[in-house]
Amino acid sequence: MPNPVLNDRAFQQAAQSDTSAGWAAPSAGTVYVPPISDGPISAHRPGVMTVGGTISATAAMFAILLVTATVGWNAVKVTGNVVNFPAWTILPVLVGFGTVILTTFKPKLARITAPVYAAAEGLFIGAISAAYNATYHGIVVQAVGATAAVFAVMLFLYKTKIIKVTERFRRVVIGATLGLMVFYGISLLFSLFGHTPSFLTKGSALGIVFSLFAAGLAAFNLALNFDTIERGAAAQAPKYMEWYAALGLMVTLVWLYLELLRLFAKLQSRR
Repeated sequence: MPNPVLNDRAFQQAAQSDTSAGWAAPSAGTVYVPPISDGPISAHRPGVMTVGGTISATAAMFAILLVTATVGWNAVKVTGNVVNFPAWTILPVLVGFGTVILTTFKPKLARITAPVYAAAEGLFIGAISAAYNATYHGIVVQAVGATAAVFAVMLFLYKTKIIKVTERFRRVVIGATLGLMVFYGISLLFSLFGHTPSFLTKGSALGIVFSLFAAGLAAFNLALNFDTIERGAAAQAPKYMEWYAALGLMVTLVWLYLELLRLFAKLQSRR
């Protein structure tokens, strides 16, 4: 699922609703100038967002996701060549989507909604992974490894400034993401009437190209995540925005994993 969470508007709203942290987001077209620092002797300012705090929140969400993913995995029963996928797994998807939408409008709830999202998505990811693995043996290990590799590569490219998140880069990635989101929504609507674009599930050349595009777009969203987290921390956003940022990063990682899972399934189906 494309990432609708991390955006500058949310951080601007946080600044307006929580001025006690001493943070205000720069307006469009301005350049943020950090406050003068006298180095390590400066007093620590509690109650503001940090990169380390965001990493800790993300790690906590990841741990929750792994636990519930195990539950989801064990809920899938495989009898011979028949995979019994539990129908109730659609509920965690709806809960996860609902928490993302709620957090978008109520960032202060992120401390609660982010763990809920991780737990809900873990159930679905565990179940869908088990179903894929039953059909394509070893595909989950490939998808997890590829997700970790893409994350590491994108972090390296961002940190070394090989990829620079400019305003133009941000507009292009966000525009493409919204376009893909609309396409997925229309495809879901058509699937209710039995008409799903074949390249979404089939291992045709077009299907593989589409999955590569979707996975690549998810990877570029990681760069947006890194940039927004760094800018929020540098501008001393309110502390609760760590969970908000962690939620946005987790949404992107879940989306990337699912796209890679589908890509590897298409590739294996061509053998």
